[in-house]
Amino acid sequence: MGASVALSTAEHLIKAPLVYKGKVRELYDLGEHFLIVVTDRISAFDYVLDPAVPDKGNVLNTLSKFWFELTTPFMENHVVHCDVELLGDLVTEPALLKDRVMVTKKATRIPVECVVRGYITGGGWRQYQETGMINGIRLPEGLRKNQVLEHPIFTPAAKNDVGHDEDITYDQMCELVGEKVTEQLMTKSIMLYTLAHTYCEHRGIILADTKFEFGFIGGELILIDEIFTPDSSRYWAKDKYELDTEIDSMDKEPVRTYLANSGWNKNSAPDPLPDSVVEETSRRYREILQRLTEETE
Repeated sequence: MGASVALSTAEHLIKAPLVYKGKVRELYDLGEHFLIVVTDRISAFDYVLDPAVPDKGNVLNTLSKFWFELTTPFMENHVVHCDVELLGDLVTEPALLKDRVMVTKKATRIPVECVVRGYITGGGWRQYQETGMINGIRLPEGLRKNQVLEHPIFTPAAKNDVGHDEDITYDQMCELVGEKVTEQLMTKSIMLYTLAHTYCEHRGIILADTKFEFGFIGGELILIDEIFTPDSSRYWAKDKYELDTEIDSMDKEPVRTYLANSGWNKNSAPDPLPDSVVEETSRRYREILQRLTEETE
């Protein structure tokens, strides 16, 4: 997978109704199934930025496919296939969408993001500094930023279609979806995180935290959306890990760093990203794919 022309939308390439357009993904209705197309759009601070990042969508979709296949023995998921050729004349230029498509079962989405944290960093660290807790979970005193937690913790967020998702406690999640479903989701989420964390360790990578989405098909709980991508997970290179600092994560960190230092006021869309930032971000996405999927001895 080399650098290619970035794809900002697939609307002109798909002969099916567009039912949802997210910051990165587009959802098309195929009748029995959905078609997810992963574009190269990139977002930060709630804005979709220009230009799109070449290969980003290929990486996200290929990684999701990889992780869904790896975790299928432990948790059913919504994937039907990822073969653009099987879509026939629904796609006008299959070559442009080769690694970007995922045909999925239609599930009833559970309106909660299931977040698992193995390290205290990011928003979790900010909560802990203020309250000594994360999502209502009391943690030991004296923890340091980026410190590994004794056990991974489940810190869900209620999904909002507009604005940010809202951190909630375990009890609040029980009120939303019921105690039995909450317990199932917590158990499955921590199991999946632990499995992936161990896998990543063998490749010199730390999976600091991640988020899952689940849904129901005929009463069966399944994984949906994406899984263990750099957009849904915080990956650190093991050799960059240290306490009490901002660790350079293996994702769109160059974009966030550039914007934070650009003088942008975050109240309107920023100027287009410089070529150097786009190229470095594209390189990082390709690197995380290579490191996670390449054969090891």
